[in-house]
This record gives sequence, structure tokens and C-alpha cells, in this order.
Amino acid sequence: MQGLFWFTVLTDCSDLRRTRKLRNLINNSGLIMSDASYRDAIFSTPLDKVARFSFDEQVVACFPDMIRRSVPGYGQILGMLSLIAQRHLRHGAHVYDLGCSLGASGLALAGAMPADAFRYTGVDLSPAMVGKARQTFLEECPDHAMRVEEADIRTLKYAPSGMIILNFTLQFLPPADRDALLARLYAALEPGGVLILSEKTVDADERDNAWRVERYHDFKRANGYSDLEISQKRTALENVLVPDTLEALHERLKQAGFPRSMTWFQYLNFASLIAFKP
Repeated sequence: MQGLFWFTVLTDCSDLRRTRKLRNLINNSGLIMSDASYRDAIFSTPLDKVARFSFDEQVVACFPDMIRRSVPGYGQILGMLSLIAQRHLRHGAHVYDLGCSLGASGLALAGAMPADAFRYTGVDLSPAMVGKARQTFLEECPDHAMRVEEADIRTLKYAPSGMIILNFTLQFLPPADRDALLARLYAALEPGGVLILSEKTVDADERDNAWRVERYHDFKRANGYSDLEISQKRTALENVLVPDTLEALHERLKQAGFPRSMTWFQYLNFASLIAFKP
């Protein structure tokens, strides 16, 4: 499949059938797809008043399509998770997926790793997201230890973990809350553990930032969004999604206790970082 890597040890025909089914749930951008997925048309008609963006049932219904057409490189990030886990995750260790939405990261891991390789906990604050993710895991990877909690990641009590995934989630927290969360995640990681932090970013250089934003809008147009949809979505996200610069993200990780972090992936103004706990 384009954009995804699958290195699965298959022990019998049932493993093969299950892995194929998991792969069929993920399209060429690495996103959960199902018959219940709809095309994102939330902002396709003029709105008298654009409400603040929220992860409600309307968004859940079209979320796979929304992410596929709105987040460049998301499939590549998902496709690398199992490779990173195979290098850094102790066998059977715990994995947190914070702001898990429909569980795409969990499916990517389950589709590429044996059932006993890890224990997964997805966490999301949206009841609609949590319900759909639970249903998907129950139906598609019943042999894996997959659970989903409805909780606020800022107040959750974390168990020791070998890997924590924070994909496009920190950006939705108030900036004043971000450092405290990262410090708690550092404390929860076992020695040798890693944090994957993926975010939409802003460039400190105004001209460079403007260029990236313009090309990002070109990306969305190429994926079928109209100028009206782009404009209204941007208004809906104002003061809801507040991006950091890459430099600020690395500094946050350093202040949280991580002695080493690196940007391992970037596509326009979207990036993924990895931070290592000694």
C-alpha cells in the first residue's frame, strides 16, 4: 500500500486474513475508512456565523475524509509508528495514544505487530470519537489488547509506558497547559521510552510562514476543498488550534526533561518529532 509499511510476522491463515482486513480499513493515506465514513462538507455552504470547531458527531462521521484531505503526510506518520515501536518498544510494553480520535494509530500498530507485542490505551475527550474507536477495535483487532478511555489527558493518571503518541493533539490545548502535560508524560515513560509528537506548526519567519500556509491551502484545493470551505474552517479553528513553532516544541520537550529530540518528518507546516528518555 502506498505510504504505509507493513512488517508483520504471520503465523497462520487467520493472522493473514486479519492483517488483510486491517489493511483494508486504511486507505493510501493511512486513515481509518469504513462504510460509515462520509465526505467532509461541513463548511461547504455559507454560514451566517461560524461556530468554534469541535469534535462532535458531525465531525466524527466525516473525520477519515477530513483528515485525508486536510493533513499532508498523515499516512506516512502512521506508517512509521510500527517501525519506531519495533526499534524502541520493549516487547509487551504499554503504549498511550493521546487524542486518539478514531484510533488510526492503534490500527496501524495492530496491523503490523503481533498481538502480544504491546498493550494499547487510546484516550480522547470526545464521546463520539471514543465510542467509534472502541467499536472499531472490538471488531477489527479482537486479539490485541486495545482499550479506549474517555478522559482529559491533562488530568489522567498515567501508567508506566514504553511509547506515547501525541498526534495533532497538543495544538488543541491552551498553550499554558502544554508544558505541564509534557512533563507528566516524561515522568510516565519508562527508561528508553519515546514520545511521538506530531503538530501543525507556525514559522517564526513571516514570509516563510506565509509561503507554507499558501501551499497548504493549495494542497487542500487539490484535494477538493473550495475557498469558502478553507476560509470557514480557518475561522472555526481560530483560537481553538494554536500552533507552536518547531523551535518552541523542541524547547518544550527540553523543559519537560527530554535531553534529546529531533524532527523526523515534515510536510509543509505539519511536522512530527520524536523525543527520547534515557
